[in-house]
Amino acid sequence: MGPIWAVGLMTGTVLDGNIDVALIKTDGERIEAFGAYALTPYDASVRVLLEETLNQARVWNFNGPEPVIFRQAEEALTRAQSAAVQDLVNGAGLTMADIGIVGFHGQTVLHRAPQEGRPGATRQLGDGELMSAILGTKVAYDFRSADMRMGGQGAPLSAAYHAALLQAAGVRNDTAMLNLGGVANVTWWDGDGGFIAFDTGPANAPLNDFVKSKGLGEMDRDGALALAGTVDEERLSKLLQHPYLTAPYPKSLDRFDFGAEMADGLNARDGAALLSAFTASAVGKALDLLPQRPRRLVVCGGGRRNPAIMAMLADRAGVEVVSAEALGLRGDAVEAECFGFLAVRVLRDLPISFPTTTGVREPTCGGRVAG
Repeated sequence: MGPIWAVGLMTGTVLDGNIDVALIKTDGERIEAFGAYALTPYDASVRVLLEETLNQARVWNFNGPEPVIFRQAEEALTRAQSAAVQDLVNGAGLTMADIGIVGFHGQTVLHRAPQEGRPGATRQLGDGELMSAILGTKVAYDFRSADMRMGGQGAPLSAAYHAALLQAAGVRNDTAMLNLGGVANVTWWDGDGGFIAFDTGPANAPLNDFVKSKGLGEMDRDGALALAGTVDEERLSKLLQHPYLTAPYPKSLDRFDFGAEMADGLNARDGAALLSAFTASAVGKALDLLPQRPRRLVVCGGGRRNPAIMAMLADRAGVEVVSAEALGLRGDAVEAECFGFLAVRVLRDLPISFPTTTGVREPTCGGRVAG
């Protein structure tokens, strides 16, 4: 099969109220072209609905029947994301007939990595059949369930795409890719055909939650709070003793595994500084686990726009830090592009998760196709 146009969708665990939607032309192995990208906000009512859904998901915690709100939220976000796809495709001068498949990640409301004696579980809201009916094209969805049934962590799934980007950029194995979303994850490509990926720790989620709790907006915009604050090094040192940080990969996190309570009792500036320093220091510990410690990190995701986190990465993780744009990439679009790329792999029955990324027993062709 030759390259086809795919649309990828992503709404991260940071829950910033936006839908990332991107066009990519690919055969699921190589990238022929990047198409349009848009950041489309949810209506306020949908955003409120999703926030309440996340709250109820935490209470549910995979025990008993799913909360009733899941069905309502699933339909609302599916319709909103379908509209975002249609708008992007139309704006790019294409029609849905030009689109081979849509990669619909959905909204993660709860993710529990497997532990000894306890299977993993994950729930992404997203009705692939409904989206396919609305758009009149194939939709790949439910990307994580098959991996977890096969003993994998279900995350991260971005490794195959990140590795393809690193390979296309011609970088060596001294460069890794770091995504700073709600959670941070790293992908290291060995320069040949192998790659490793895992969640390093928190990124924007606890910081955003902390800033919101102080009534100071949705995020630490431009890192202003953290840059004006002072890191409590003793407290940071204790936080960095968390066993997750030195546990061997594969490993993955839910966005609530590390929360804003890490900064309880601190003022806004010092709390933001502590949480930013923790994110950066956790990345440093993660890099120590890799077969070869990278000299450089290429950073994508919203966290790359935070100068405090970027500066702390260089200082506390001991690595050269550049934004994805330094490789000619669109740092905001990478994760949406990823699910367009993975959708084509699903269509072609190519694996999307691997023993070195999720810990699945063998390379696994996950996802379902509607339409």
